[in-house]
Amino acid sequence: MTRSAAGWRALGAAVLLLAAVPLAWHYLVDYPPENWQVDLEVYREGARALVTGVPLYDLRTDAPQFLPFTYPPFAALAALPLLAASFHAVGWLWTLAQLALLWWTVGVAFRPFLERFGPRAGLVQGLLAAGGAWLLPVSEGVRYGQVNAVVVALCLWDVTRRGRVAGGGSGTAPGRAWAGGSGVGVGLATAVKLTPAVFWLHWAAARRWRVLAVSVGTAVGVTAATALVLPAASASYWTDALLDPGRLGPNAGTSNQSLRGLLLRVGPGEGPLASALWVALAAAVVVAGLALSRRLDRLGEPVAVVAAVGLVAYLVSPVSWVHHLHWGVVVAGALLGDGRVRGRVVAAAVAAALLWLRLPWWGASLLAGGDVPRWLARAVQSSYTELALLGLVALWWFVARRPAGTAPEAAAAPADDAVSGAVSGAAGGASAQPTSRALRA
Repeated sequence: MTRSAAGWRALGAAVLLLAAVPLAWHYLVDYPPENWQVDLEVYREGARALVTGVPLYDLRTDAPQFLPFTYPPFAALAALPLLAASFHAVGWLWTLAQLALLWWTVGVAFRPFLERFGPRAGLVQGLLAAGGAWLLPVSEGVRYGQVNAVVVALCLWDVTRRGRVAGGGSGTAPGRAWAGGSGVGVGLATAVKLTPAVFWLHWAAARRWRVLAVSVGTAVGVTAATALVLPAASASYWTDALLDPGRLGPNAGTSNQSLRGLLLRVGPGEGPLASALWVALAAAVVVAGLALSRRLDRLGEPVAVVAAVGLVAYLVSPVSWVHHLHWGVVVAGALLGDGRVRGRVVAAAVAAALLWLRLPWWGASLLAGGDVPRWLARAVQSSYTELALLGLVALWWFVARRPAGTAPEAAAAPADDAVSGAVSGAAGGASAQPTSRALRA
């Protein structure tokens, strides 16, 4: 690794940090204290409940939020380090961690494009990450102190890892090729937040049985170990809290951009008919999305696999807030490829532009104002649902239609190499919604 490349990476990291200063200043300095890092407060208070003996799923954060802990018990155990410092210090450290993970995610998701810039790839990585910090899902993650950057990074690291297989792939070292992932990262992510379990369906569809077994075993193992440590909390979660989506907030509000959220806003409302319609639509998305991800798997496009499966998870989850579309960073990278195909460049740019705009909230304002047709306001209000669906179509059109057996534009990047290569060797360098979930309408 040349000193020149290291210098460009340092400059790129500085660009990201400078671009994030106004964002961090707004949400960590100017923001009202009662609205400060409200989701990070949930994680921290969940950990505090474990050491103080408060029933985990009975706790509520302080006024005016009164937010419950909605994650599996293992997430509370994983949050124990958040008690090591003051809440204010933890908020700043968590923000820096999100930026570091964004930097790393960009390095992996955009690697074919970044490799075109040689030793200057680190600067381009910083520029892309700086723009990514201002995408609405990413900025909302900073606003609330969310965990999405961790979940996406774990899944991306896992699926894009490569192992030693006979021959090696295009552009890889001899004997080193993408082997479909290890399963551990997705297993841990699923134990923290259940939606990454959709990757298990992908591995079953792609017949990646070893990876599937490792991933399920990892999630089950840490969940079972947690149950031994926290039997009461585990029993409460798996028999009660998990089955109550109302704990997450108003499911029909603008912030819920899943298929179910869309149906609750425009469909028949709560009831058997709405549930049946949601199940039917979710099943159709799962079938189509897994067919796409299996095709991408066979083509050796692991970043696109993560993008497709992430979008499926976003759509079929009962509740998917705006900030959950952190997967959009990976989608943009998968669509861009190496940047030599004009259509893919345009698709990636359009996806990024739509994620930068505050479309769901514009739709809510249009709906309240009554100045445009109601159907148009509803369409804008549910724009992230539509964007996720269009993202799957774009991945098929621009990436999956390549004939089987042909080489991709650039070799898929394993996450472990991205940490040490010229693109992401400095990987450690890390949405206007209503104030609380109770107001996300």
